[in-house]
Amino acid sequence: MSTALAVTSHDHMLAPPDRHTPGAHVFTPPQEQSLEAALAETHALLEQHGYLVAVYPATLPTPYLHRLHTIRALLESQRIALMPVALPPLATGVLVRQLRQLSLCDFTPGVLGAAARLLTHYLYAGAVLNSVAKLDRVPVSLGSHAKSWMPGAQFAVLAAPTPELVRLGGEGAPGLTGPQFATHLTVATGQLATDWVTGTLGPRWQVGEVHEAYLPEDSPAWWGTGKLVEFVAAIPDVSVLYQLVSSVRRDECHWCGLELIGDRCAFCAAPAPPVTPAPAPPASSAGAASTALSHTAPSYAPTAQQFDGSHGQEPAPDRDTGAGHDRDRDRDRDTDLGPDRDPDTDAGPGSGSSSGSGPGLDPDAGTGAHAAHGSGSPNGSGAATGAASASAPETSPASRTGEAPVVADPRGIRR
Repeated sequence: MSTALAVTSHDHMLAPPDRHTPGAHVFTPPQEQSLEAALAETHALLEQHGYLVAVYPATLPTPYLHRLHTIRALLESQRIALMPVALPPLATGVLVRQLRQLSLCDFTPGVLGAAARLLTHYLYAGAVLNSVAKLDRVPVSLGSHAKSWMPGAQFAVLAAPTPELVRLGGEGAPGLTGPQFATHLTVATGQLATDWVTGTLGPRWQVGEVHEAYLPEDSPAWWGTGKLVEFVAAIPDVSVLYQLVSSVRRDECHWCGLELIGDRCAFCAAPAPPVTPAPAPPASSAGAASTALSHTAPSYAPTAQQFDGSHGQEPAPDRDTGAGHDRDRDRDRDTDLGPDRDPDTDAGPGSGSSSGSGPGLDPDAGTGAHAAHGSGSPNGSGAATGAASASAPETSPASRTGEAPVVADPRGIRR
C-alpha cells in the first residue's frame, strides 16, 4: 500500500529532478470547490493509495485550514496526515520534492509523514532583501531597521535552520552560515536585481548545481517585500535522504499502530512511547563472591610474614598442660604466703579438708579439728588446698563466707 502526497498550492509543485519522481495532489481552495467535491476527491485518493500526507505552510489561511480538518473529520479516517511546516514558500516546495522522491522507497506511511519534520532541519532557506522594515519572520535589530531606509541597502537573511541577518556591502562583509554537506541550490528571482546568490553565496557554500524556479506567490508576503531573491540549499541525492531517514530510531504508535520517527505520530499525533533505559547486567557469581569477601575480611587478619619462622614466629604452647597448671598453682600459692614462710615447707593457712589429710600428717591422727584446719607441725597441710588451687584461682581470705582470717607463723602456733 503506497502513500500519496498533497499540497495546498501549485507553487509547491517544483519540477522533478528526474522522470521517476511522482507528483503530488493539489487541493483546491474552499472558495473554488464545494465540500462534497473535496470529500469525493480525497476519498478517491485514499482508495487508490491507502494513505495521504498533506504538507501545507503554517501561514495557510484559516478557511483553507478548516477545510482540511473538515475533510479528515467527515471521512472518519486516520489515514490522512496533516503536516504544517514553518518554512518560506520556496523551501516548502523543495521539502515536498524531497518527500516525493522518498515516496518511491520502502518507507511505511508513518515514517514518510514524520520525515517531513526531520528534513526541515537540513534545509538552508533564505533570501536577499532590499529592506527588512516589514520582516517579522526573523528577529531584526533596531540598527538593521534604520539601515533599511538607506538607498541601495541589501540584506542577506537566513530563515532556516537558524535565523541570521547580515548587511551586504563591501568585500569584508560577513556571510551566512552554510551547510556542511553536499547540496544543490534552488533560486527564485523576484523584483530585485542581484547576482550575489549565484556569484558569492553559491561558491562560498560549495553547492553542486544551481536550479532556477519561479517565485511563489506567497513569497512577498512572507518576506515583507517584493524586491527579493529567494534561495534554498538542500540535499539532492535520494540515496542520502534514504540513509538519513533510515538512521533514525523507529517506534510503534500505541494508538494507531503505525511506525513513527520523532516525538509523535504523523497521523494521529499521539506522542512517542518513552525510552526505557536498558537494565543493568547482573553481577557474576565470582564477582559477587569477591565483593562479599572484600567486605567481610577482618582488618586484623594475620599476614604470611607473621607466621614466618624468621620473622616473629608465635611461641608454641606448653605440650604438658599439667605442668602449666602446676606453675599457675605455685604462683597463686606464693601470693598468699607470708614474708617469713617457705613455700616448700608450708602450703598456706587453714586449707585443710574434713575428709582427707595432707602428705605431712600422721595417718592415725583421725579427722579432728587438726585435720580440718591443718596440723600443728610446720610440715602439715590440708589436701583440699592443692585441689582448690589446681581448679580455680585463690581468693582473698576476707572474701570467704563464714571464715575469719587466719594467720600462720613459723612455730606452727595458730593465732
